[in-house]
Amino acid sequence: MFCHAFKNDRTINFINLLRQPFTSVVSRLTAMYLYLKALHIIFVVTWFAGMFYMPRLFIYNTEAGEKDEAAKNILRRQFIVMMKRLWYGITWPSAVLTLVFGSSVLFSDQFQWYKIIFQPEGRWLLIKLIFVLLLYLYFFSLHKIFLQQVKGIFKYSSQQLRIWNEAAIIFLVAIVMLVSVKDSISFLWGLAGLIAFVIMLMSAIKIYKNIRNKNRN
Repeated sequence: MFCHAFKNDRTINFINLLRQPFTSVVSRLTAMYLYLKALHIIFVVTWFAGMFYMPRLFIYNTEAGEKDEAAKNILRRQFIVMMKRLWYGITWPSAVLTLVFGSSVLFSDQFQWYKIIFQPEGRWLLIKLIFVLLLYLYFFSLHKIFLQQVKGIFKYSSQQLRIWNEAAIIFLVAIVMLVSVKDSISFLWGLAGLIAFVIMLMSAIKIYKNIRNKNRN
């Protein structure tokens, strides 16, 4: 009996010994995935920070045209410098790195999210990726406005830019909600909530415009 127990212990120890390299590899892969995910989130935050502030600079640069010639030239030169530093120093690199690390997470061997995109349980991920695609289109629209203003072309009023500025918030709310609740909320309820949020946002912009016009008068 003692010999039998001793053999069982040796067998268990041998199995555990074989498992160690595999467990170590899995742990390293999991750790790598978590690092990639953390970096993805960090650059999403910095990217959104740039997209939140850049339209404000568009607005300030546009409204500088209401000043006298000397003040307008000084302000616009300063705003152009600020815009270039923000856009090329933070926003563009963050957009690229968000895509790089996001793709690494999506196609990681550890969780293989890409395999469920077109499955019922991955519907939230598919919708999120659609919003991400739209977000990049929004980002490119900001880049177009940036290039126009650098050249001294102002096609949009400050009010139009204020409305366009809020689009990033809509994308942020939609994407974060999808990632957080996943399939816990129905698509229709989520869409209704997003529409209600947009209505509230547009109402707040309109109220702000009315208050601002009253203060000017």
